Amino acid sequence: MPTRTLRRGPALTELGFGAAQLGNLYHPTSDEEAAGAVATSWDAGVRYFDTAPHYGLGLSERRLGAALAGRPRAEFVVSTKVGRLLVPSPDTANRLDEQGFAVPATLRREWDFSRDGVLRSLEGSLERLGLDRVDVVYLHDPDDHFAEASTTGVAALVELRDQGVVGAIGAGMNSAAPLAEFVRRCDVDVVMVAGRYTLLDQSALDDLLPLAAERGVGVVAAGVYNSGLLGSRRPAPGARYDYQPAPAALLARVHALADRCEEHGVTLPEAAVAYPLRHPAVASVVLGTRTPRHSETNAARYRAHLPEALWAELAEADLIPGEGPTR
Repeated sequence: MPTRTLRRGPALTELGFGAAQLGNLYHPTSDEEAAGAVATSWDAGVRYFDTAPHYGLGLSERRLGAALAGRPRAEFVVSTKVGRLLVPSPDTANRLDEQGFAVPATLRREWDFSRDGVLRSLEGSLERLGLDRVDVVYLHDPDDHFAEASTTGVAALVELRDQGVVGAIGAGMNSAAPLAEFVRRCDVDVVMVAGRYTLLDQSALDDLLPLAAERGVGVVAAGVYNSGLLGSRRPAPGARYDYQPAPAALLARVHALADRCEEHGVTLPEAAVAYPLRHPAVASVVLGTRTPRHSETNAARYRAHLPEALWAELAEADLIPGEGPTR
């Protein structure tokens, strides 16, 4: 699978494995399914795997580490995140986690972007992953902690990068504008933006993508299906967007996108995966993966051939912005 190189650190495969679902996101996943998903993605050429302590209170990291154990370390890239420390929570151990993961709440998350918090978080991640280093570390969702994350948090990551403990550093958020501020102010190598550079939402084009391209900062696009609206050939009944029922006008736009995709012999999800990779600043598209079948579907969508005429027609119909330079 083709890779795209960051200015510092590793090269990322154009398709990445999003491991949130290995942490039992929304419903349980078996160890066997998780291991099979990683193995099937590996067989398809995927070598970039993204996880975080937040995903299943460490379960995603443990499963990902177990699935990668025994594979040549130089052949894969792992990213994880810092900013949420996992601390024991015996008072809630008899309940399920309240942040969307079907796991016992034996731990709780504490926001911490201090130097000590970053170091402790990464130490825990390395232990769960069974690795002595990770390739990329993101500050995770620092929306409400920007001041600390952009100072002490970034400084701690720069220190770790200088020591060779991590290869590349950055931040991951659901909003494009604060990420642009990280690129503008901080010595970062890569950022992950979720849901803000897709067929439905191009707000990352306002500042983030031009600034990243100018400064040589890689962008990893996640959430490219926009809460599932673009994840099937047509939106399902009751489809949601940004956790709310999808407005009628937005659904009409999705159907218009799907119409034009079908006219060119491709599917809406195939176009959703391909679109971000056309921008020169984008290094990888990360897709959430739970089972071997998901891995197969992700790889097939990534490998689909999309004619140039499709993009021209979508721009002419004002369904996407007119495109500048593409890869």
